[in-house]
Amino acid sequence: MRDLNYQLKQLCQRNRDGSYSTQANRARMLNQIANQLQDMGYRRMTTHSLKPKHVDALVKHWLSEGMAAGTIKNRMNCLRWWAAKVDRRNVVARSNDFYGIPDRQFVSNESKAVAVDDQALSAIADEHVRMSLELQRAFGLRREESIKFVPVYADQGDHIRLKASWTKGGKVRVIPILTQEQRNVLNRARHLAGTESLIPSHKNYIQQLRTYERHTTQARLSKLHGLRHAYAQARYLHLTGWACPAAGGPAANQLSAEQRKQDYQARLTISRELGHVREQISAVYLGR
Repeated sequence: MRDLNYQLKQLCQRNRDGSYSTQANRARMLNQIANQLQDMGYRRMTTHSLKPKHVDALVKHWLSEGMAAGTIKNRMNCLRWWAAKVDRRNVVARSNDFYGIPDRQFVSNESKAVAVDDQALSAIADEHVRMSLELQRAFGLRREESIKFVPVYADQGDHIRLKASWTKGGKVRVIPILTQEQRNVLNRARHLAGTESLIPSHKNYIQQLRTYERHTTQARLSKLHGLRHAYAQARYLHLTGWACPAAGGPAANQLSAEQRKQDYQARLTISRELGHVREQISAVYLGR
């Protein structure tokens, strides 16, 4: 292993910021960045030798490849994390505008919602994976959250509470229990898991994640992040009384002043339930 790749791996192992998924993605992207720097002729680098010229070269390379703005911004976040950990924050400009990185395109009125019906669920042989999928469908959970889910802890009667260690960004989250189907799903989860999580006692998270991936692939289930989109769109309909733009409802410029207030509050509520802070992110799920 090259020196820079090895040192970045060590840096990640010493600084476990964020959820497992965040850590894994960061380590993967930093490894890619190290390889690209090597390919561009920057050899014998260490974690402490990062300079503005390296950042400039990387951004120029990514832009020339036509890489999506969102992907570039994720990699810039990794570079800033790296620079901060070795006390070289000033190496990377604070604003992406400095590098001419275009704005991320969030808004699309094309629905990315995915439906997984009971027949599709029955094709999943592993009962813990099947239960995780039910939780994703009922509450809009991320995959990692649905696997680490501890029903006896999460079930608070009229809402579920997610531990910071389960969630992206390490944020505690609350999601209301509003339907009988949600209650039924939680009851089944409690019956299956007892006092434990939806990771079987003889496995760790990574092993159960691999099991999840294997069984969903075998059942030909893909793009399951779309279950969060489906949850968001159903919640929007419940909160406002009309469908969101991504589901064929009116666009923002077609709403009355009163409807725009309802729209904003609904989007803010849904963003929080999905684990986001900004109302703007709701456009990813709902359109605009």
